[in-house]
Amino acid sequence: MPSEAVAQLSIDLDALAHNYRVLASEAAGAAVAPVVKADGYGLGAVAIGRRLWAEGARSFFVARLAEGEALREGLGPERPAAIHVFDGLTTGSGPRLVAAGLTPVLSSLPQVSAATAFARQLGRPLTAGLHVDTGMNRQGVTPDEARALAQSIDRLRGLDLGLVISHLGAGTDPADPHNGRQLERFAAVRALFPEARASLAASAGIFLGPDYRFDLVRPGVSLYGGGPQERPDPRLKAVARLTAPILDIRTVRPGERLGYGAKVVLERTTRVAMVGAGYADGMIRAAGGGGYAWFAGARRALLFVNMDLLAIDLGDAEAQAGEMVELLGDNVHLDDLAAAAGTVAHEVLVRLGRRGERTYVGEI
Repeated sequence: MPSEAVAQLSIDLDALAHNYRVLASEAAGAAVAPVVKADGYGLGAVAIGRRLWAEGARSFFVARLAEGEALREGLGPERPAAIHVFDGLTTGSGPRLVAAGLTPVLSSLPQVSAATAFARQLGRPLTAGLHVDTGMNRQGVTPDEARALAQSIDRLRGLDLGLVISHLGAGTDPADPHNGRQLERFAAVRALFPEARASLAASAGIFLGPDYRFDLVRPGVSLYGGGPQERPDPRLKAVARLTAPILDIRTVRPGERLGYGAKVVLERTTRVAMVGAGYADGMIRAAGGGGYAWFAGARRALLFVNMDLLAIDLGDAEAQAGEMVELLGDNVHLDDLAAAAGTVAHEVLVRLGRRGERTYVGEI
C-alpha cells in the first residue's frame, strides 16, 4: 500500500516497445514515426521518446510547437530525431522552429506563403511537410490546392518539402468506403510530389493493408495499447496501469442510493468498496454504471465515479482496506473503459491525472 491513499500509475515502457515492434512488423517496411503529442498521450513524451529511439524510431510527430521543443530538449543531442509539428508554421513561430530543429507540417495556403517568406529571410531552404485534406475536413490544403502548388515552382520556392501527409477519418472501420476514397485522392496527390515521402496511415490505417502504408506510418494510440478498431486487440499490451487502494468497505441495503445525484439505486444487498481514485485521477465519471474494475481475480462492476472516490461492487470477494484495485491495465482494457464512458482510448489516456504517484518500468 502507498504511504498515503493515492492512486498509482505505472507506465510500462517495455510494453510500449512491444507495441512498437508489433506496429513496425505490420507496417512491413514503412518507416515508423511515433506520435507523442499531448505529452505522449499523457504518459510522458520524453521517457516514451527515449525508449522508442532505442527501439529504432528516428522521426516523431507532435501537435504544438512547445511540445516539439520539450521533446527535442528531452531527447538531447545524442538522439537527433526528426520532429514534425502538426500545427505547422503559426504566426511568429519560425525562429523557434528553426532553433529547435523542428519540421512544420504546413496545412494551409497562408502557411505555405508564410513559410516561403520565412525561408527568404533565413537565406536558406526551410525543411517542411505538407498536409493535404483528402476528406477528413480538419486540417490540410485541398487536393486542388496541392496540385496548384506542385505546378507553380515559385509558390514552393525556398522549401525543402520532404513529406506529404494526410489523415484517414474512418480508419477504425475497415468496411467504410470512405477509406478507399481518401486513399485514391492521396495517391493522386502523392504523384504530384514524387521526391517527397508520403504518409497516410495512423494507428488504424496501418492495419488496413499495404496500400495505405506508403513510406511512413504515424502510430499513436495503438502504441499505448489502444486497439486500431477501438476495441481490445490481443496483439497489443497495456502501457498504462492505474491502481488505487480500498479506503472503506460497507454493506448497503436494497433500495439505498449511492453517490452524487443519487442515481445509483441498489436492487440487492451489496458489499461496496470505496476506492481512493476519481476523476481528479483520470477516471471518467460517465464510466460509472457501465465500466468495471479488477479485484481478487475477477471483474467488479464500477458503480459510480466521483472526484476523489469511486465505488465497486465486491460481490463475495474477501477484501480489506489498503488492498489495491486495478482501474486500468492488463485486466481492465483501455478500450473497454473508453466504451463504458462513451469516448475513445485517446481521451482516457490524456485525462490520467498527476495527483497520484507515477513510476516507469523499463525507462531508458
